[in-house]
Amino acid sequence: MLDSSKPQYPPLPLIQTWIWMMTQSGDSDIQQKGQNNLIASFGSLAKANEYLVNHNQD
Repeated sequence: MLDSSKPQYPPLPLIQTWIWMMTQSGDSDIQQKGQNNLIASFGSLAKANEYLVNHNQD
């Protein structure tokens, strides 16, 4: 049974793709889409960053 008290986040490779889109793409529309996807999934870029910092410590 899934624990509904824990937020469900996208798979790490998808998150990494969005970060690439936001930071490495030369296209402003793609950069914006990556940022929008992260914010939609985490509520803010700060929370996305916090998730990645915590996840990379595993």
